[in-house]
Amino acid sequence: MRRSTLLVTLAAFCWGLSGGIGAVLLERGWDAFTVSFYRGAVGFLFVFIWLLLRPQRSGLANRKLWFWSAIAGAGVAGNFAFYFLSIGEGSVAVAATLMYCAPVFVYLVSFTLGLESPSLQKWLAILLVLLGIVLLTQIYTLGAGAVSVFAVTTGLLSGMSYALFIFGFKYAAPHGSPQAILVIAFAVLAIILIALGEVSEVVAAFSTPSLPLLVLLGVLGAGLSFIFYIFGLNYTAPAVASIVAMVEPVTASLFGVVVLDEKLNLIQLTGMALILITVTMLSVHSSRRKASI
Repeated sequence: MRRSTLLVTLAAFCWGLSGGIGAVLLERGWDAFTVSFYRGAVGFLFVFIWLLLRPQRSGLANRKLWFWSAIAGAGVAGNFAFYFLSIGEGSVAVAATLMYCAPVFVYLVSFTLGLESPSLQKWLAILLVLLGIVLLTQIYTLGAGAVSVFAVTTGLLSGMSYALFIFGFKYAAPHGSPQAILVIAFAVLAIILIALGEVSEVVAAFSTPSLPLLVLLGVLGAGLSFIFYIFGLNYTAPAVASIVAMVEPVTASLFGVVVLDEKLNLIQLTGMALILITVTMLSVHSSRRKASI
């Protein structure tokens, strides 16, 4: 149990570091789509090797597996791209925290599809998250401390895209193995991002000093982290995993403050804390309720 929780923690830590590494690459002038492509492409290599080593019950002959895995791939492509676009226009801390709002979007979609029953407690939690977003981004003011509308929008779209990945992975899971799902998802991601980005820049990266950092981004941000997370979830209670997931935005924020010299004022820190605590409690509540059922 402790080892599994450690694996989930390591996955969240790697995801947090990947946000900071991505910010460094963006500062060097790399396009957000190129950075996202390398993160997903290196991840594809890792999960493809995993599939080769454990091909049992892959489900690759199942059409439903391909369909839902492709949906998951579109979700993770949007998650990576919007995340780095938000970082480029704002900061690592703000982008990571806004992306962490993904469970809220999962709830809203679940309400719409009838998968979850709305309640006063859930709506209150969603309102608290919205309040946290307002405080974190300071979108209510036109001052220098306010985060741009583009940074806020792309940060939230990153969270929405991650929610799409969650739904896609969830519905693909009964039809095949996790490694098969991720292979298809990362392949779809690569196709989408190479179409949206510049092929010449992707190729040029092979002969630049930034290549090791791009590879490291993929290893931490999609390769090892997804494998750690899936293995860790096998023996980690969902409620515990929800709490441990907070490591990601905290790590990303600390990276931004310590390495990139980003600054957050007291109001923004209050908003960040409100979002992280509320979303974590919302996720824990949902996990415990499903466990009891």
